[in-house]
Amino acid sequence: MVWGLAGTSLMLLNSEGMLQAYAPAGLDKLDPKFRDGANPPAWTGMDAWVAAVCYNTVEGAKNKVPKPSSWKDLLKPVYKGHVIMPNPNSSGTGFLDVSSWLQMFGEKGGWAYMDALHKNISRYTHSGSKPCKLAAAGETTIGISFAFRGAKSKAKGAPLDIIIPSEGIGWEMEATAIIKGTKKLAAAKTLVDWTISPAAMRMYNAAYAVVGISSMAKPVKYFPKETLPRMIKNNFAWAAKNRKTILAEWQKRYDSKSEPK
Repeated sequence: MVWGLAGTSLMLLNSEGMLQAYAPAGLDKLDPKFRDGANPPAWTGMDAWVAAVCYNTVEGAKNKVPKPSSWKDLLKPVYKGHVIMPNPNSSGTGFLDVSSWLQMFGEKGGWAYMDALHKNISRYTHSGSKPCKLAAAGETTIGISFAFRGAKSKAKGAPLDIIIPSEGIGWEMEATAIIKGTKKLAAAKTLVDWTISPAAMRMYNAAYAVVGISSMAKPVKYFPKETLPRMIKNNFAWAAKNRKTILAEWQKRYDSKSEPK
């Protein structure tokens, strides 16, 4: 079985006939967006991470870089050289940013947005959390990352504001599935049952503010209250189907500013 892979990646495996459908015990308690629409489902979700902008207030004041409130704000000349984001070819967080911009702004508008943003990017990292960590350390004014990382850094004393852009935010889930043909099907089903249990949700909540059974999520200090309302209606099937094409196009256009691996 696969436990904790990005949902869009599991959808790719499912499209290639690699997954064994299974309805785990407790499926009715799982939020609908955290499960495959088929009956029985090919995969079930566990938790989600959401996009956010980490803004270092000290560096912002020093560099006279204002706090943004939207994705479009980051295109202004004042942000040139002050923005870091993840490379979507090596970071799930980077891919959820790119795929969400293409959904929010349309394909043509999304690539036009990224063309303009690229001019202001100082570099692309190979880690989704690194841009926010760099912002927390004062090594950049703005890091496009994910909200939970920002909240954790702020709780440790970093001078960060965690911004949920007004246009909406992309998100991705970790998910679980059984690989077709396993010789340990009974054991796999037992573990999948557990992965959506209340006990598992409590464990996920230690590292994710959004979990598959939303009623079990405990508040996370500094996690922005506007996060859930601004999560876009993510077309995961579209993102999964077009993932290879999107990543190839992104690499062709922007990889020149990526950090060495």
